[in-house]
Amino acid sequence: MNPALAADPSFGKIELRIPAKAEWVAVARLAVAAVASRIHFSVDEIEDIKLAIAEACTNCIGHGGEGNQIEITSEIFSDEMRISVRDRSLGHKLESVEKDTGFAEGKRTEELGVFLIRALMDEVTYDVDARAGTELTMIKRVS
Repeated sequence: MNPALAADPSFGKIELRIPAKAEWVAVARLAVAAVASRIHFSVDEIEDIKLAIAEACTNCIGHGGEGNQIEITSEIFSDEMRISVRDRSLGHKLESVEKDTGFAEGKRTEELGVFLIRALMDEVTYDVDARAGTELTMIKRVS
């Protein structure tokens, strides 16, 4: 066995770039669902992942400029899936939306999306960089 492969615990990594347009969100949902089906997620867990990726892409579309792309990286391990969604905008810092505090009426739609992502996924983190844009990383563990 190749030692480099033995040192990599990942079972696979898929990268996808789509235009930041609503008509491409379905492609992201289908691609991520196909990757998720490679490990032992239930149908309900795959549906949760699909909804979370749709919400993440929708947030990117809402903050992206004309011609912006969404970069999606899905990586599977024996017991979890890690999905990163990156765009080049600097517009959204939504760390304050927590899954355990509930969703108050009158909140912005994008905050509802982040609330759903946090409720559906096991871990959610944001990284905002002035040059690289915004990256959302979501982890879903096999139950």
